[in-house]
Parts: sequence; C-alpha cells; structure tokens
Amino acid sequence: MVAALELYLDTDATRRIRVLWDLLESDGVPSMRSLLAQRHRPHVSLAVAPRLDPHRVAEALAGTVVAAPLRLEFQHAGQFVGRVLWLGPAPTPELLAHHAAVHERLARAGVEVVEHYRPGRWVPHCTLSMRVPNPLMGAAVRRCLEVLPLTATVVGAAVADHARDTPTPCPDSPSTPVIHTSSPTWCHPAP
Repeated sequence: MVAALELYLDTDATRRIRVLWDLLESDGVPSMRSLLAQRHRPHVSLAVAPRLDPHRVAEALAGTVVAAPLRLEFQHAGQFVGRVLWLGPAPTPELLAHHAAVHERLARAGVEVVEHYRPGRWVPHCTLSMRVPNPLMGAAVRRCLEVLPLTATVVGAAVADHARDTPTPCPDSPSTPVIHTSSPTWCHPAP
C-alpha cells in the first residue's frame, strides 16, 4: 500500500487497537505502531492506489460525506498472504453501500485504484501487522481474539500518502467531503 483513502475510528476503538499493537509488539510481532515514526493511525481503507492526488479525490467526492458515521463491529481476525494480520468488521449492507458509492464517484472521475479494493473484491479490515513471523502467527491471532468483539464509529477520513508522508490540509468548504491527512496535527473529527 502506498496511498489510501482511510476511515478513522473513534477514540475508544483507536485506543483499544493501539493497546493491541503494544501487546503484539511485546509478543515479538512488529505492529503498525512502529510505522511512520509511530504516527500511524488505526483505520479501514476504502481505496488504495500507488498514488492518490488528494485534490482530485476531493473533487471526485464533492458532496459526499466520506467519514459517514458508520458503526463498525469488528468480529474476526484474519490473515492475508505475506504475513499480514488484521481485524475485520462485519461487512454490513451500510458499509458495503458506502464503499460502493465512494468507488462509483472515484471511477467516474477516472481515479484509478488497486483492483482488490474495488466493490465485490474488497475485504474490509484494520491492519495490525504487515510482517508477522510465521512461527508467531497462531499466538498473534489468539491475542487479537482477546480484544474482540470491538465496536467502532467512523469519525474522520483522510487521503494518506504513506510512502511520501505528505500532509494534505482539510478542505474548508462544507460542500466538499471531509478528508484529512495522515498526520495527527491535521486530523479533525467529521462534523
């Protein structure tokens, strides 16, 4: 993943996931805590691409509330090929419809995204680790199950360019979607 349109979680859910990151680290599993000079924020990515122009994304999503106050029920832990560990929210009709609506607007604007984040292929998830050592995967999954179920509410959104760590200020116009940067100094909750 290089750039993403991310949904951020409420304070309590964010705190609980950060505690889980710390527990995984204490078990010898490198977590997302250690990425981006420890500025990584727990999130669910709606779209991923090698590069996303935040201004183009904002234009494509004008009039859309990207940070819709969705309620997410994280109910399971999962693993992607390549030792990636994650928590998964139930794919509710509301979450899937919001994802599809965002992608429809991005596609109409010609914003290219990675295929496996498109509707029908997307697995909603909050990444915990991108490199779990194989011998520790079973223990890491068990550690995840200790925090489940976890309820969260979406409170913000951002176009985050992790490879370049490029901050993008929030648009001021109420007619544009709420889009924030990955940098904590720029993030504000959705209205």
